[in-house]
Amino acid sequence: ADEPEHVWDLVPTGPGHVLITSRNPEWREHNHNLVESHLVEVPVYERDESVAFIRRRAPRLTPNDADQLAEALEDLPLLLDQTAGWLNDSDMSVEEYIELLDGGIDQDVVKVSADFPLAFQTAWSILLNKLKETVPESVDLLRLCSFFAPGSIPLHLLNRVAWDTVGGLEAFMNPGVLDRAVQYLRSYSVIRLEATGLPVTGSAEPGRALHMHRMIHRMVRGQLTTADRAAYAEAARGALAAVDRGQPSDVRMWTTYAAITPHLKWAEVLESTEPPVQDLVLDCLRHMYLSGEYGSGVRLAGPAMTSWRALLGATHPRIWDLSHHYANLLRALGDYHTSERVERAAADYLGAERGEHDLAHLRAAGGLAADLRGLGRYDEALRLSTSIRDRYLTVLGEENYRTLNADNNLAVSLRLLGRYGEALERDRRTLALRRSLLGEQAPSTLYSELNCAIDLRLLGRDREAETALGQTVRRHLAAVGANNPQTLRARHNLALCRHFAGDPATGRSALARVRQDCLRLLGEHHPLTLLITASVACAERRAGDPDRALLLHAQVVAGYRSMLGHEHPYTIGTEGNLGLVRWTLGERDVAIQEIERAGSLMAGTVGEGHPWAIGCRLNAMIARMRSGRADEAYELGRANGPRAAALLGTDHPLTAAYRQAEDPERAERLDFWDFEPQIV
Repeated sequence: ADEPEHVWDLVPTGPGHVLITSRNPEWREHNHNLVESHLVEVPVYERDESVAFIRRRAPRLTPNDADQLAEALEDLPLLLDQTAGWLNDSDMSVEEYIELLDGGIDQDVVKVSADFPLAFQTAWSILLNKLKETVPESVDLLRLCSFFAPGSIPLHLLNRVAWDTVGGLEAFMNPGVLDRAVQYLRSYSVIRLEATGLPVTGSAEPGRALHMHRMIHRMVRGQLTTADRAAYAEAARGALAAVDRGQPSDVRMWTTYAAITPHLKWAEVLESTEPPVQDLVLDCLRHMYLSGEYGSGVRLAGPAMTSWRALLGATHPRIWDLSHHYANLLRALGDYHTSERVERAAADYLGAERGEHDLAHLRAAGGLAADLRGLGRYDEALRLSTSIRDRYLTVLGEENYRTLNADNNLAVSLRLLGRYGEALERDRRTLALRRSLLGEQAPSTLYSELNCAIDLRLLGRDREAETALGQTVRRHLAAVGANNPQTLRARHNLALCRHFAGDPATGRSALARVRQDCLRLLGEHHPLTLLITASVACAERRAGDPDRALLLHAQVVAGYRSMLGHEHPYTIGTEGNLGLVRWTLGERDVAIQEIERAGSLMAGTVGEGHPWAIGCRLNAMIARMRSGRADEAYELGRANGPRAAALLGTDHPLTAAYRQAEDPERAERLDFWDFEPQIV
């Protein structure tokens, strides 16, 4: 890893160790996402190791030859490997080779950064000249490979290169030439041939790859002229675009996308105006969103916006396609303010230019509604979601996948407003149509299945929800895998059901496990991690560990304040949860202030009739009762009990809690209500 930011989102939190190799000595100054980092200098070989290695690689050399060569090459393992490899097949003596090293080579000496040892630069030049003399095509192949990512380069990518489009590479149209070049590069340890462990798309045969060392990659790429760079980059990105990758929503193709995406940067795909290459970029961004690679997606989409605007103009149709994917990825990371700006700009322009029934405008408007949900502007989001769904119905009919997406999003808006019964009705209808049109294993079908189960749980129908969630967790694991954010969300809700449906110990353990997995995959600041951490903190309080609960709740509150601000419902609700823990710890004066404040602020933000406001008022009622303020407590109960019954029904846990509070003896056994954030 050349720079720390390249791997920040790959380094898990929690216990354990991570080994990172780098040539960058400044790593010692970086501790992002690491509890503690230590820089360990990796030395070159000891001389006896060098001699033994050279003699295994080049049996014709004597121990004295090997010792002289090791000294000249400064015991650098990669140099020893490459040089011994070709000296073993050469008539040149070690003494002659060392004379070349000492004298340097005027022609074709590779100019690279100063962190490469001089011996490496000179030795590489000698080897490069040797390759040019014997198999010049091998040098051309190396140059092309430098426009894929260093490390593993699947051979099937090379087989998709349009050789006749790059000057000097026409000879590779004969497969024998490619095989010969690969063989020579292998024999001199310039590359390795390895199995990828993955079958090539459309074939049952296991894939193979060339492995190119990072130093070789960097040196080859650094010596190219501007014209050569342009030609090789065009060939590489053309090969990537030609891969049969299917649809990003097809889970079966995700391994293919995962094999493509590391090469995008090196092939300079963002500099191309070719439609197939731009389609590749958009498809890869969609895959990153669906598979949960949000950070990587943003790092691709942000520069793509800059590059494409310069290449195509600010209002080119491709810009709106890119904006859609960019905003989705930003939203998935909780950056709702930026995603709102991106989506609003697209929706406003497209609506004015093309009209409000244009499909690109509707797509941008749908993203804007999601941003409004993320920002806590639920009434606005509902109005916009309803309008979008009605317009899709007019333009495309009820069974088009985009209309179903709009139906799904409308249900999310209803759920966030506490209208759980209406959300369930719409989610069930969407699920039935998605199963019929898209199949049971499609990610969007599974998403609807999960939403239906969540609606049941929020309605207090925990047993039904637990059964449904158990089934959908198994289907998620089989279809999209354990490392998908949607699977984590399903597991989280199943654990909540078990915790509240009579098995709190099992539920608590399951919540802790899914939180650890979420930390590992998404990091501590991701919206899903914050949501799950809030649930774990509530479970710890109920289980009698208020100190642990206090620590976790404080992390959640700090995360929401930073992400959403002090006035967002999630911040208000989790601050109220913090008050419940302080009550348990005996800090009654501070606790009751926080509990009362959460009740007032939540009612002012989402309305008195919202379940979150009703729940926060329940906590205030319980705190008043236990503080000797029974009259004030019953006043809250008389106002909010009927609201709970009208909105959620007489059997809902919140309604039942208000009824229980009317009986002084039963009221003593009431537990506080825990605020629970939701996905937008």
